[in-house]
Amino acid sequence: MSAESRVYSWGAAADAGTTGATRGVHPMVTVDGLPTQSAADQVLSTTRCVRKGLDPTREVPRELIEDCLRMAMHAPIGSNGLYPHFVVVTDPAKRAAVAGFYKQAWDAYLPLPFSAANLHFDDPVHEAQQAPVVSSAAYLAEHMAEVPALVIPCISPRVDGMPMWVQACIWGSVLPQSWSFMLAARVRGLASAWTQIHLQFEEEVAAVLGINHAEVQQAALIPVAYPRREDFKPAYREPIQKFTHWDSW
Repeated sequence: MSAESRVYSWGAAADAGTTGATRGVHPMVTVDGLPTQSAADQVLSTTRCVRKGLDPTREVPRELIEDCLRMAMHAPIGSNGLYPHFVVVTDPAKRAAVAGFYKQAWDAYLPLPFSAANLHFDDPVHEAQQAPVVSSAAYLAEHMAEVPALVIPCISPRVDGMPMWVQACIWGSVLPQSWSFMLAARVRGLASAWTQIHLQFEEEVAAVLGINHAEVQQAALIPVAYPRREDFKPAYREPIQKFTHWDSW
């Protein structure tokens, strides 16, 4: 094969010079049969946890969130039937109530030995990231109520007391959809952040939002807004060789 790049797409051919791709057509570039940077790679590597950069002044249209959720539902689900649910909180009073529990959860999390504030790494670049991460997370804890939309992915049944493999199947039917939602939001010009520490007060949040806590498990809390800026760049990650194991640990 020639070293010249050839462009393919999932489900349809795409011209390399095309600037406006048909909706649902995602170009993948290959050189000598090996994939290079593609549009999908760009989205995957630049969908960041945005905290200080969430714009509280711009309302996010309901239709846009529903479009992101529609895409998220294409992620795998257990037994082809464990559909997740999403509670979208836009009411200011309910946002404030949820944010209050999130702030309590943050205050309880921060001194723990595994919190971002207390984790340290030999890799100097990784280590240097920790202080900005803690700063931005603390900012979000103080300003969560101002974010226009809070999205809470949920799944039923609850995992309490179930065998570990069953728990994995249930979590695996809501967490991929949650990440897909964030990717879809990124493509559509939105920003978001992955958080889960509010689960320390899951039952209290359930009461605020009318979630049946006895039957429904919350999985995350994703604040969503338009970004203050759009120059997203990939975060540093340590080399994959450190975490990849071939054929045995």
